[in-house]
Amino acid sequence: MQTDFIDLLKQSVSSIVLEGETQHLLEKNQALNSFYPILLSILNSRPELIDNLLRQLNPRVGDVFGSNLSLKQQFLDLVSGTAPQTEIENTLNRSIAPSLNFLENQAGSSDPVAIQHLLQNNLDSIQAALPQWATALLAALGVNNAAGQTVHQAPEVIVTEPVEERRSWLLPILALIILIGLLAFLFRACSDRNQAPATTQTQVAANQAAMLQVSTGSDGNLVTCQILLNNPSYMEILQNEVKQIFNHPTGCGAENFANYHSEFIDQDVIPSVLKMLKGVPNVNLNWVGNQLSIQATNPADAERLASQIRPLAKNMTVVTQQPAETTVTDVNQAVTSSISNAEQALAAINPDNIQALDIATALNMQIINFDSASTEIPAANKSILDQAAILMQRAPQVQLTVKGHTDAVGDANANKTLSQQRAQAVVDYLVSRGVNPGQLQAIGFGSEQPIAANATPEGQFKNRRIEFEVLNVDTGTVRSVEDAGVVEQKAPQS
Repeated sequence: MQTDFIDLLKQSVSSIVLEGETQHLLEKNQALNSFYPILLSILNSRPELIDNLLRQLNPRVGDVFGSNLSLKQQFLDLVSGTAPQTEIENTLNRSIAPSLNFLENQAGSSDPVAIQHLLQNNLDSIQAALPQWATALLAALGVNNAAGQTVHQAPEVIVTEPVEERRSWLLPILALIILIGLLAFLFRACSDRNQAPATTQTQVAANQAAMLQVSTGSDGNLVTCQILLNNPSYMEILQNEVKQIFNHPTGCGAENFANYHSEFIDQDVIPSVLKMLKGVPNVNLNWVGNQLSIQATNPADAERLASQIRPLAKNMTVVTQQPAETTVTDVNQAVTSSISNAEQALAAINPDNIQALDIATALNMQIINFDSASTEIPAANKSILDQAAILMQRAPQVQLTVKGHTDAVGDANANKTLSQQRAQAVVDYLVSRGVNPGQLQAIGFGSEQPIAANATPEGQFKNRRIEFEVLNVDTGTVRSVEDAGVVEQKAPQS
């Protein structure tokens, strides 16, 4: 029996999005299940949005709802349940890119026309998966759920028949006057109802302090940046400052929420603080309310920055924090959970319909926690690689690149050598289990590509990792699976 289209989407995307999640899993999964059919209904109605989202590296829920901020907020209110709304929105944000990748694979093209055709062919599945309350939400967005098309309200055309008797000319006019009056009354009533939610929305208490989080890597350049604020104008200004100061094309991940304050305390000095931060390695800065905390791998760097910032940010409490210890128990729990998730994902792959990206997704769920300075693969991870090897032998058309990474602690050259050796150890193990050596490649990056701040042990643990990237030799397309979703690029020409 053929798998339902929405069920297939859930199987392909949810495992990517929820990888490594440990809190509010039920709420996040339910929110995703509600979001998928709504997203597809909107894309079917507005195919031009497909191309717009595909061009973005990290598309967000706000891009889907456009200027309809109140409807976006109502949607989040409906799907968040008891979970923090920011966590739910971040989860949904991460689902958009892999969802688009799924649609592209199913349609066989990134052409919006092809993807819309795919959606229309599966409209019954999409509509059946919509929550009951979604019809009203889509209607408010101008999407006709029944037809999956944008609603265009055309002016009513009144056709009058010629009347033979002159004495009947008054009746149509009276009827028209009554009709116009009735329409005016109904329009006013609808306007009043439409204004009520907006009024309620503006009365939402801004009870969360605006937040800015910035971290640098081993070279002092920007690694992560997040802004939470209820002020689009200043958000754009701050984004431009970050891009210019750090010479960074993307800048910060920025979210505009009604429940956040519209300005930072001492916000005029933020650009000056960012200039101080640039060039200082492995620093994490959090600016929340009147608290500004600084962490650094080198405590002297944190103290020096704090002493420079205090005279500028006179209304802020500037403190330095020692990095929190990541306990052995925390590490073991994270590793065990990741291996369990990878096992389940590999077991779910149909051996008669192996998708290369499914293999990479499952492999990227596991944490290969090498012992310090060791290249010996932990025994717990070998069963995962055994399963992947069996699948790889059935998919000779794909190549697997194994990428080794380290944290920034210690000598950079030594770290790069170690990362290459660890990646090669994984390749050698897969070859020993029957994978064609021509399908495999090992690359070591050392500490050059961090995914978290090296200022904390937790960040260092995340940066010590093995990643898997799939190259389809038929198309030359490289797809890797990261926290932000599926990243796609063309392979370099040899």
